[in-house]
Amino acid sequence: MNRLTTPFGSHQLTRFPEDPRDRLRAWDAADEYLLRHLAAGTGERPPVELDGQITVLGDRWGTLVTALAAHRPVQITDSSLAHEATRLNLARAGVPEADVRLLTTQDAPPERIDVLLVRVPKSLALLEDQLHRLAPHLHADTVVVGTGMVKDIHTSTLRLFERIVGPTRTSLAEKKARLIFATPGPQAAREAAAPGPWPLTYTLDEDSGVASGLTAVNEAGVFCADRLDIGTRFLLQHFPQRTGAARIVDLGCGNGVVGTAAALAEPGAEVIFTDESYQAVASAQATYRANVPEGDRKAEFLVGDGLAGVPDGSVDLVLNNPPFHSHQATTEATAMRMFAQARQALRPGGELWVVGNRHLGYHVRLRRLFGNSQLVASDPKFVVLRAVKQAPAPKDRPAGE
Repeated sequence: MNRLTTPFGSHQLTRFPEDPRDRLRAWDAADEYLLRHLAAGTGERPPVELDGQITVLGDRWGTLVTALAAHRPVQITDSSLAHEATRLNLARAGVPEADVRLLTTQDAPPERIDVLLVRVPKSLALLEDQLHRLAPHLHADTVVVGTGMVKDIHTSTLRLFERIVGPTRTSLAEKKARLIFATPGPQAAREAAAPGPWPLTYTLDEDSGVASGLTAVNEAGVFCADRLDIGTRFLLQHFPQRTGAARIVDLGCGNGVVGTAAALAEPGAEVIFTDESYQAVASAQATYRANVPEGDRKAEFLVGDGLAGVPDGSVDLVLNNPPFHSHQATTEATAMRMFAQARQALRPGGELWVVGNRHLGYHVRLRRLFGNSQLVASDPKFVVLRAVKQAPAPKDRPAGE
């Protein structure tokens, strides 16, 4: 756990889920730069009067709203893990959770926003979608300040602020971080009247295995929003055949194509779609409903920490295309957590099917965790692996029984 000292106080902050081996901090130089600017100004820009309704978009682990909790901000995020981290960090700071309003990217935003602070996301599409949703709630005097690392702020990023919010300028870089200043103009009102570009809907082509011909629906920010990613395509081309599974999980479901294909392949099975992203689960719901007849629907949609809400030993089949990045940091921690959760949730004899880049060596991790790992299919880039949960070994009976 690390301590962040800002003009608004000093706080111990952590990511979620907490892992003592994880050396990644819950903040970076972009968060620090923004908080310094709010308190003291930056160059020719004066400090920000933190009056009225303050909205913080994309606060990754609750760093910004924890620091600004005295001003009762609203947090808007696509990440349920960010919400959990925020709750923990607020509690650690002695701040009642009620002092900060936690919203998702799918919720209605505050009616009036006086200060909008934007932590620039990796996804330009998500930024576009959220600025479009927030534009109607800005007014001529709204202060809009974005922040991000220099490598994440591109000309296209600034053009979005310019087009949706108004005239946009940037600060000088400090510690490889930069601020964005946008002044709401008449285009914000025009943007509010125009239909948003999301979600996108498309039909999967004939090279999509068991999902060929299905309709995919993608909200902004969901991985490979305008096409099927090649890893998922490879899994669908080598899909489990009629396993008879009664309960199936699409773990890290994204747009839900994998789980929807499983629902159609196993009529009568209950399918659980789970992801930490609110945008992803909304996409999965829309994809499922677009393809599965109403009378045949038997699904559950969960936003949260993987399979944390699924009872142990209650699942027959888990399908997984794990990410290997966490906010642009390459890490296998998320995949390892997913594999461990899958083992807990599976019944004895239940199966985990994983697609991943072959260089990641998931077969070694699965063999250690499950005691077995079978190569189902491979090409120069990907592998599909199958691991089976073994029944516990019978206990020896005491002598004399």
